[in-house]
Amino acid sequence: MKGTIKQRSKGSYSLIIDLPRQRGEKRKQKWLTFRGSKREAQKEIARLITELADERFQEPSKTTLEQFFERWLTHMTSQVDERTHIGYAEKARKNINPLLGSTLLTRLRPEQISQAYAQALASGRRDGKGGLSPRTVHHMHRILKQALGQAVKWGLLKQNPCDAVDPPRVEKREMLTFDTTQTADALSEMRRTRFLIAYLLAAICGLRRGEIAALRWKNVDLDAGVLKIVQTTRQIGKAVTYKPVKNTKGRPVALSGLMLEELKAHWAKQAEELLRFGVKLAGDSFVFAQPDGSPIKPGSVTNEWKRLVKKYALPRIRFHDLRHTHATAMLASGVHPKIASERLGHSSIAITLDLYSHVLPNMQAHAIQTMDNDLRAAISKRAR
Repeated sequence: MKGTIKQRSKGSYSLIIDLPRQRGEKRKQKWLTFRGSKREAQKEIARLITELADERFQEPSKTTLEQFFERWLTHMTSQVDERTHIGYAEKARKNINPLLGSTLLTRLRPEQISQAYAQALASGRRDGKGGLSPRTVHHMHRILKQALGQAVKWGLLKQNPCDAVDPPRVEKREMLTFDTTQTADALSEMRRTRFLIAYLLAAICGLRRGEIAALRWKNVDLDAGVLKIVQTTRQIGKAVTYKPVKNTKGRPVALSGLMLEELKAHWAKQAEELLRFGVKLAGDSFVFAQPDGSPIKPGSVTNEWKRLVKKYALPRIRFHDLRHTHATAMLASGVHPKIASERLGHSSIAITLDLYSHVLPNMQAHAIQTMDNDLRAAISKRAR
């Protein structure tokens, strides 16, 4: 396969490539316009010839990455929830487009993407005060790769240029949790507040804040000692929406004796409190609610936890870390990771193992010691 370069004007060239043809067929050529230096034109025609030979050539399009992103974001409206979609749009429009948005979709190359990531790390902040964090750039890469993967499915690209790009390495965040003493100390302080039941649902049951804010009494079986997570809530700005959990049957969470006692006491106290407002406690009532029974926003759960941590001088961990506290305690006490995964509502045991890998060495040491003790006992019994 041969190619020829013809200069049309200063900085503008025609790239003419001879296409493969069968015996007896007329000569076929592909003409493309290129703007740049002659050396750059030579590199471009060499690249195009290689792509044609490998059947990776994509017809040039005037669609820019920024234009494609808008089409992709429209498509994703029905694929992900609203909060996730807002995150995609923000990263695409505010972080990726300023660096790569004007590039033609079919001209996007791995080296350009790598350079854009490097620039984002060095000076990507919109306020001009330095670069973005590796974690943010990693999120940019994930979104760009997903979007360009859709472009491949739609036939707009032959291959995904992100496949040949390595995102920046992200250091794993240290997981902060309460130990048993700290959990008990915090419980003692929470007893002075209306926040007690939210604290217990997170620290003893491992519920997420959205699950706590959406939990209703009709999903709590005090006789059977189990609650079921069937709904969660999301907050975007001031707007709050309720949605079913991914598992349409709901997630059962067994209740400990302590948790049962606290829930029964909370039910009685909440029923008395609501009567002052002329409201009767019912199945549709929220377990953790305002004094008049109205729902609490997920953001308010986080804000109240921050306030109480500061007020009572508790170790500073996030509200979500109470869930990590529960998970760590379960695994450290020998609960099988599969059971922990189901209780926490993870989509797979792999997520549980990855999140709590720091607990596994201790579990392994405990298991080996137990096996060793059993074997020694068997040997001793046989020797008698």
